[in-house]
Amino acid sequence: MQRYMKKKILFLHGFYASGSCVPALALREAFENKATVLTPDLPLHPTDAIELIRDICDSEKPDILVGNSCGSFYAQMISPVFGVPALLGNPHFKMSDFLRERIGSHQYKSPRADGNQDFTITDELVMEFEAIEEHQFDFCNIYNKERVWGIFGEEDTLVHFEPLFLEHYTHSFHFPGGHTPTAEQFKTWYCPLIEKMMQEYPR
Repeated sequence: MQRYMKKKILFLHGFYASGSCVPALALREAFENKATVLTPDLPLHPTDAIELIRDICDSEKPDILVGNSCGSFYAQMISPVFGVPALLGNPHFKMSDFLRERIGSHQYKSPRADGNQDFTITDELVMEFEAIEEHQFDFCNIYNKERVWGIFGEEDTLVHFEPLFLEHYTHSFHFPGGHTPTAEQFKTWYCPLIEKMMQEYPR
């Protein structure tokens, strides 16, 4: 009976990553006997990614969303819609600025399930993110102000959105790492917060 009572964690990776990135693998390992950890590969286009996340939330009913970078951007928007708490790791709230400087061909930094490692950043993709960014905080409310937590790397040289995060949410934490945590950093700093959130905000 116990296996049916396991918590479910939905991890949302960063833009260049996949569901098999270092933080995702660390999360699976840390919660191997405690929770079901879902780490899907997110589509390149934001509307497709959001649709997939919503479908997973509908079908799997996760107890918490955990994001990193672009994945945190998505988690922040989905959290209030489904009433699911979210931990945002180094959230990137201005993906359009990040992508505008990187127009062209790229490769994902961790393996994708479909085997396709190549993708292209276009002006159209930048515009898609811009359109969504304009409304990313539309669903913030008093209820989820306490249920969305942020964790920020003290050595993150890529983004610094803690001030913007604190305009909307209350709980902010730091860890001694960069934009993408190592496996050890994830287990040491992220996982205790995930445990605490699932205890404090049961589904």
